[in-house]
Amino acid sequence: MTYTLLGLAIAFEVSGTLALRRTDGFTVLVPSLIVAICYVLAFVLLSLVLQRGLSVAVAYALWSAAGIVVIAAIGWLFLDEDLSALQAGGMGLIVCGVIAVELGTSTAS
Repeated sequence: MTYTLLGLAIAFEVSGTLALRRTDGFTVLVPSLIVAICYVLAFVLLSLVLQRGLSVAVAYALWSAAGIVVIAAIGWLFLDEDLSALQAGGMGLIVCGVIAVELGTSTAS
């Protein structure tokens, strides 16, 4: 259940970040409300994940890495944004770093 909550937190964070494109500097009401609601829900869910005992290092590493990769993939696939081989490789390194954090936390316990 903890990782399900984390997945939902990530989904809300990604949704809020995608809605940022439409806010026009928070001058457009509906997208601005979507951003605010999504971010509040994301942080509430993240706090529940931490309350359930997942370490902040692992939770934040998974949250940030997933957010970066998913936003970049959506941008590339659906929003006509560029994604160079170097950027894709950098995201691969981020994912490797998250795995290292997860493994390091497991062995430290």
